[in-house]
Amino acid sequence: MNALTITEYTQTLGSQAKAASALMAAASAATKNRALRLLAGLLRANVDELKVDNAKDLDRAVAAGLAAPMVDRLKLTPQVLETCAQGCEQLAAMADAIGEIIGMKQQPSGIRVGQMRVPIGVFGMIFESRPNVTIEAASLSIKSGNACILRGGSEAIESNKALARLVQQALTESGLPVDAVQLVQTTDRAVVDQLIAMPQFVDVIIPRGGKGLIERISAGAKVPVIKHLDGNCHVYVDDPCDIDMAVRVADNAKTSKYSPCNAAESLLVAHGVADVFLPRIGTVLAAKGVEMRCDALALQILQATPAKLVLAQESDWYEEYLAPIISIKVVDGLDAAIAHINQYSSHHTDAILTRDHMHAQRFLREVDSASVMVNTSTRFADGFEYGLGAEIGISTDKFHARGPVGIEGLTSLKYVVLGDGEVRN
Repeated sequence: MNALTITEYTQTLGSQAKAASALMAAASAATKNRALRLLAGLLRANVDELKVDNAKDLDRAVAAGLAAPMVDRLKLTPQVLETCAQGCEQLAAMADAIGEIIGMKQQPSGIRVGQMRVPIGVFGMIFESRPNVTIEAASLSIKSGNACILRGGSEAIESNKALARLVQQALTESGLPVDAVQLVQTTDRAVVDQLIAMPQFVDVIIPRGGKGLIERISAGAKVPVIKHLDGNCHVYVDDPCDIDMAVRVADNAKTSKYSPCNAAESLLVAHGVADVFLPRIGTVLAAKGVEMRCDALALQILQATPAKLVLAQESDWYEEYLAPIISIKVVDGLDAAIAHINQYSSHHTDAILTRDHMHAQRFLREVDSASVMVNTSTRFADGFEYGLGAEIGISTDKFHARGPVGIEGLTSLKYVVLGDGEVRN
């Protein structure tokens, strides 16, 4: 497409989405839920067909030398598709938030004032790699009564197109506007520049991908952006703690999957338990090929294990590896752990493993992150696991939406005022 055609194409997407958003805002809960259940059924019925399209993207990614974690993100396995289908069904079973009125209060004048939850309107979603995001974004858009324009990465174009066709089939069969979910059909990056600069059509932009993408979108957008830049997640092993539990949870937080933004990238260990905990976790991580970038004391304690050890640099405390690498630091205790996390964390998800209730409560209050956890894995920082049905992303912003962004994060509130002939003096 030439520049003029790209502009015309993107404007058409925007115009169609705006028209569809009015119909979506008026759609009944039953109709939206029917679309979601139809989509779940279509995902299950088309596993083999989707595998064919997904294989085209995987073959191209491998041939292009894409890193293994990035290739892993591209895979539409039966398990991934089943999770998507379950997410659709979970959303369909949830109460409809649209039209809900909250906080209604009688005022001295006689009027009653409250707030009604309404759709945002149109959101643009720009994402990389994971094609299942197409379903997560589409299903949340449907449930929240919005319209959306989705622009996936070029590495997943065939998978995204195949999934988008199923979404539009579900919309059509349920009587909803087919343009309520539109996938950008070209890989031309000029579309992104147009999409983020159309406030007349698009109400919010949600980038989901690498730090470079999100920084570029945030810098160039002329509409509000819901974003997170990276996921430098911490696990702090406190003194006192249940060592067996701490080993199990820390292992899961790091190694259950390396590529997600909720995987642990840094392990902080209280000095009082370091001599017992570190050799055990070091042996577990070493067996899985995880490289450990340690401060001097952690390095000394771990020398007796078969681990691959590297002396950490200052930059390691900030790093989101998305790989079998973890930074490890021995800290004096809770105060030092909280200070370290608030300095180096990306404010995504951080966890404490402890047997001290007061330590847990302080950690929850004082760690400045979107999700803060006690005695569980950071890998639970996920819309599906939080019971949101799915997530549009995980926001580390502090306004509007923070943490996994589900239905409520895709809505706004407007004031509603009910009267009985009152006039203002």
